[in-house]
Parts: sequence; structure tokens; C-alpha cells
Amino acid sequence: MARYRDAVCRLCRREGGKLFLKGDRCYKSSCAIEKRGTQAPGQHGPTARRRVLQGYGEQLREKQKVKRIYFVLEKQFRNYFEKASRQKGITGENLLFMLEKRLDNVVFRAGFATSRRQARQLVNHGHIQVNGRKVNIPSFQVRVGDVITVKEKSVKNTHVDGAWSTAVGRGRPRWIAANEAEFSASITDLPKREDVDANINEQLIVELYSK
Repeated sequence: MARYRDAVCRLCRREGGKLFLKGDRCYKSSCAIEKRGTQAPGQHGPTARRRVLQGYGEQLREKQKVKRIYFVLEKQFRNYFEKASRQKGITGENLLFMLEKRLDNVVFRAGFATSRRQARQLVNHGHIQVNGRKVNIPSFQVRVGDVITVKEKSVKNTHVDGAWSTAVGRGRPRWIAANEAEFSASITDLPKREDVDANINEQLIVELYSK
């Protein structure tokens, strides 16, 4: 299975802003963006001038940014777009909603992990349960009424406990209700456009794939 193995901070610098791929580090002064600014990675980064992108370049950059935020590879991202185009409603928003409803994203947004990468690892290793059943598929689509919990033996995991204790500071979306006492999160509604990163311009992605 293909996967990205290089330094993720390079991705933030390539996109010119924080993608929050390193968990709590992204909120600290040790973040690469805080240290080096938005200069491009590589040996020519400090001296290279960012070009003003237009047309295809702007569309491609937006697609790459969203892929990297949700840590999805090209083939899977394209499949999401094709499914979104067949659904009722606005294609770009449908695409974002499917990405938001991925189990690894929900685990992150609920506060069980400090990044989507960490959340994906928790799911892959069988630490996450949906309605009391283990689900180890990161792309699993949650539905309204689903209850997300951590396996009993994993509740005291240092990473999970640390992420849960700092989740309020990172914020939770309104469609996920956390139960602090029971260490669980419920899907109370479907995500809406205002629940997704406002810096994403999904229409550019639609224009790119529609060519």
C-alpha cells in the first residue's frame, strides 16, 4: 500500500500554511511554519519567490492541499470526487463531507488523537470501536447516531489520554458530541460547510476534475 513517508512539515511549507499534521506541535513555537515562515522547502526555498498561481496551477495546488489535510492519496481522492459528483447537492461540498465523515478524521476531530495521522494509526491498530464493534478501516464512513469509543485496554494509552485532555483547546465541531465521563463521542448530525476549514476552496477542485 502506498503511503507518504517523508517529513510532513515540508507539506505545510509547500502549501504556504499550517495543515496541522503534527498534532500539538503545530500549536507551539517549534512548528516549522513558526520557525521558517511560509518559504518553500528545499535548498532554494529561502531565496525562491512564490509565483502567483492562476488557472490550472491554482486548481492543482488546492487539490493537493485538501489531499494532504486529510492524508488521502490520489486514487482514493479521485474516487471520492466521482462519488460526490453522483450525489445530489453541490459536488464540492459533497466531497468535503465524505472526507469529514471518514473514521480517522472523526477520531481526530472528536479528540482521541492530536492529528489525523495519529488517528489513522489508532484505527489501523484496532483501538477504535463504532457502536461497540472494532472498526480498523480508516475510510469507514460514520453515520448520525454512531458512537465512537476507544477499546477498554487502550483508554489509558498515553497518546490517547493526552489527546483527550487537550481536545477542548483544539476544539470540536458541533456535529460531534463528546461525553467526557464515558470517554466517547457521538455523531449527532451531518457536517455542514461551515464545519469544514474555511480556507478550502472546493470549487477549484471541481473545476480541475471537470476538465
